[in-house]
Amino acid sequence: MILQALNEYYGRLREDPDFNVPEFGFGRQGVHFCLTIDRAGNLVGDPLDLRDEKGKPKRIEVPGPVGRTVGVSSNFAWDNTGYVLGADGKGKPERAVATHAAFGSLASRILDGVSDPGADALLAFLKKWNPEQAERFANWEDWAGLNVVFRLDGERGFLHDRPSFRKAWTDYLSENGSEHSGMCLVTGDTKASIPTTHAAIKGVLGAQSSGAALVSFNFDAAISYGKKQNLNAPVSERAAFAYTTALNLLLAPGSEHKVQVGDTTVVFWAETPSEDAEQMFAFALGGKQVEDTGVVQRLEGHLKKIAKGKLPDELGNPKTRFYVLGLSPNAARISVRFWHVGTVGDMARNIGEHYRALSLRPNYDNEPEHPGPWWILKELAPQRDSRNMSPLLSGQFLKVIIQNRPYPRTLLTSALSRIRADKQINYLRAAILKAYLVRNEKQEILMTLDTENTDIGYRLGRLFAIVENVQEESVPGANATVRDRFFGSASATPARTFPIILRNAQHGLAKIRKNKPGLAVNLEKELQAIVGDIDAKKGFPASLSIERQGMFILGYYQQRQTRFIKKENKTEE
Repeated sequence: MILQALNEYYGRLREDPDFNVPEFGFGRQGVHFCLTIDRAGNLVGDPLDLRDEKGKPKRIEVPGPVGRTVGVSSNFAWDNTGYVLGADGKGKPERAVATHAAFGSLASRILDGVSDPGADALLAFLKKWNPEQAERFANWEDWAGLNVVFRLDGERGFLHDRPSFRKAWTDYLSENGSEHSGMCLVTGDTKASIPTTHAAIKGVLGAQSSGAALVSFNFDAAISYGKKQNLNAPVSERAAFAYTTALNLLLAPGSEHKVQVGDTTVVFWAETPSEDAEQMFAFALGGKQVEDTGVVQRLEGHLKKIAKGKLPDELGNPKTRFYVLGLSPNAARISVRFWHVGTVGDMARNIGEHYRALSLRPNYDNEPEHPGPWWILKELAPQRDSRNMSPLLSGQFLKVIIQNRPYPRTLLTSALSRIRADKQINYLRAAILKAYLVRNEKQEILMTLDTENTDIGYRLGRLFAIVENVQEESVPGANATVRDRFFGSASATPARTFPIILRNAQHGLAKIRKNKPGLAVNLEKELQAIVGDIDAKKGFPASLSIERQGMFILGYYQQRQTRFIKKENKTEE
């Protein structure tokens, strides 16, 4: 299903004039220099530098490129200088001779009988060229070993782009396909040419920079009925080219169809063009940086509507199919973390459900109303370092958002662990706990303080916040606060801890009465309102489950928040 969807996506891009997608047998490659030859095959002038101001090669469409290992395998009408000129400055002249011979042999085989001045010029150049001449070029050290192409003197286009060259190359591919044939699992063609390997996939974070395989069989245990390598999963050459080309385009640097969360690289696309839907998905899941202020405002407007359960008209037909593929590195291969096929409407609803579960009043105006998965996972990582994000949790978290499934339990345990470790309870961590409890435990939790909430964990969290308030008023600037000393034990074993901190709170209230009697009365009323209700329910519980500990933290957070809101209101008045 994944390969079929990618094959169809390639077909859609080929038909779209806005996309310059290479046809079968061609691909994009970084090329550094261009050699100019006249019609007699003589080099003219110095090589033309195709690199940009930063020294990066120009990416152009070329025949191939071939998949290369340690053997000698040449490209047609372009390659690195070791193949094209027989010299690459690597100190291995024997290999350079072999690669140059392979380049000339392939060009002669493909261009034999082609009536074209460019073909005649290239063949003439190869007959008279002497690799020893390469070192006579000015600045040879700067471009030795880099990729080069050809052009005919007096013309601007490259030789390999000439119609006769392209036709000769595609004819060669048709006549020299794989020796294996069979039914293609992607297209259903029963007489398809089946390659033993597929092109490498580039752009998955953490995978090999030279590319990794999505479909690969290269060990004995995978051999079935004598079929080796990718003959175990027969995909035609054209379908293999289509799916690898489409996936590499989705993964290309700067792609608007890709987001990165932890070690999971997510690509996505709509069945029919839907720019706002695809941009919205990237913005909602990746917090993708968009420089255009107008676009940012538009996407934020869409996200607010989605979070309220509405589907913006700009997203297009809600029944349009939408594909999401999560990938992660695995040595020389790529692992599929998840694969989801839905609709634009489904994606919007699922994302909306996630952000509604997260919704909580932030402490500060600059805190995100809709924090993306990357920010949440970073908040759960040790030292808040993105390099410490849990690979397992990253994939699980994205998957449940996309599919609107219960959150993984590790989301709750990770949040509690980080809070115990650094004793910091902020907006993001509280929102994470709320989302888990709302979706997984079906808890009714408001965005702000809920004095009617009777959950024992929630009430105890509120009570702890009031006790902390008493200490802050009675002993300003204390070196060791009640939160530092008792928060972990109070949330886990209330019966052992609360009698102690409540006795200490009574001493604190006595101090406050001397200077602020009105405040002392209010604090005592708040304490009694919660303690009296708990006593009526057979006292403090001996322990709290981790779900109730999550409610404890939410109650603490929201009770503390009301205190600061009151202070802000007084300041404004």
